[in-house]
Amino acid sequence: MAAASGGSGLWRRLRTGVGWAVRAASSGRRAAAEAPRAEELAERLRARKREEEKRESCSSPTEGVSRSPQGPQDAAQRRVRQLAVLGRRLQQVHPNVLAKILKEGTLFQNEEIVVINKPYGLPVHGGPGVKNCITDVLPILAKMLENMKAEPLHLCHRLDKETTGVMVLARSKEVADRIRLLFKTRQVEKIYWAISLGKPDPAEGVVEIPMVEKEVQSHQSHYKMTLAPSYRLRPEDGKEVRTRRERGAERAVTRYRCLATAAACSLLELQPITGVKHQIRVHLAYGLGCPILGDHKYSHWSKLAPQKLPEVTLRRLRLQQSKARHLPLHLHARRLCLPLGQQLDLVCKPPPFFQKTLEKLELDISND
Repeated sequence: MAAASGGSGLWRRLRTGVGWAVRAASSGRRAAAEAPRAEELAERLRARKREEEKRESCSSPTEGVSRSPQGPQDAAQRRVRQLAVLGRRLQQVHPNVLAKILKEGTLFQNEEIVVINKPYGLPVHGGPGVKNCITDVLPILAKMLENMKAEPLHLCHRLDKETTGVMVLARSKEVADRIRLLFKTRQVEKIYWAISLGKPDPAEGVVEIPMVEKEVQSHQSHYKMTLAPSYRLRPEDGKEVRTRRERGAERAVTRYRCLATAAACSLLELQPITGVKHQIRVHLAYGLGCPILGDHKYSHWSKLAPQKLPEVTLRRLRLQQSKARHLPLHLHARRLCLPLGQQLDLVCKPPPFFQKTLEKLELDISND
């Protein structure tokens, strides 16, 4: 039979790839019975692959993975890959499940507001390719918190898709309008934590540089926020010369303070005084030269490419540069001080992946 012949292409591949010794059919029925069949081998490989996929899918993307016999670097890289798909998983769950996740992350609530811990990778508003967002599940969340007749919750402000932390929702439109006015008139104190590459010089200060959105002309044209300073340096003597304000530029002010430094990275406490789009990311990357860890958009100006990490950072994270593209943005809205009748001090711990990075980089914040 041609299918059992030692000259068959299929059996040659089985002999070479799996290492089985297959005798020709002419050696007798006993030898043919002892030789593994192609179907059995294929089924073994399929079963092994199913088992590996099952083990990987059981790992929690937010809590990390267990230690692997292949070494800590392999475990760290797998954790990074799993977190990279967390946003996609949130897009695949039923809206009721997403509302339950937000309910379980409730930090504070009273008769006027609900404060949630926004997960990583979840957009606030809908858009192309967005199946689930916070706005769409607010009616479901309100019913879970109150009852079936509860009015939908209202957004008071927004956070970027990749930003985690404190987010305030109002139980009525009137309260939402009041809180939005507090944000607009800068009566809300906002404190963020970020892990940055490099250390700012000086270690504490204020970045006050206007910002504007521009198109980046490259092999893949895209738009980015960038700095639009109202001065330039005169070539002949390096003196500052004021220039005309760029059309569309917005005033942007960010206070910063370095809390810890290690492994070519820093933990920064940031207070945005204004609320320009991507303000913290741009002021750190282009104003201080310290882009946020995992900020692949603002680590380069002229291209979209994975962030380049220092060798010492890669060693501490037990990560290869080729996997750096999966690193999440390490920006967390840690605290809001909201003057709503009484002064509300709303605090949220960083997510597990953020805390794990702090540990690996040995950024000690025990005193903060």
